[in-house]
Amino acid sequence: MTLEHARHRLDETIHAPVRFSIVAALAKIDQAEFKAVRDAIEVSDSVLSKQASALEAAGYVRIKKGYVGKRPRTWLSLTPEGRAAFESHLTALREIAGGA
Repeated sequence: MTLEHARHRLDETIHAPVRFSIVAALAKIDQAEFKAVRDAIEVSDSVLSKQASALEAAGYVRIKKGYVGKRPRTWLSLTPEGRAAFESHLTALREIAGGA
C-alpha cells in the first residue's frame, strides 16, 4: 500500500505567495478590479500584472480589459478550473497542517 503525502497534491502554480494571495482574494467574489486586488494583497502593479498573467496562462484566472467611461480598467476573476485548483490546494494544506 502506497500512501502519498499531501504535499504532493500542492499546486505549484498557486503555492507561490503572491499567486496564492491573488487566488484567495478572488475565491470569495465573482470578479475584482485590478486596483482592488493590488491594494488587498499589497503588491505593486507590475508584480500583480506578472503573477496574474502566470495564473491566466495556467487557466486559473481570467483577465478582462475594458473601460469605465473613458478610463481603462482591468478586472480579474477565477475560472472554474482556478476555483477547483484552489480548493484542492487548500485541502492539501489542511491535511498537512492537521498532520495527516
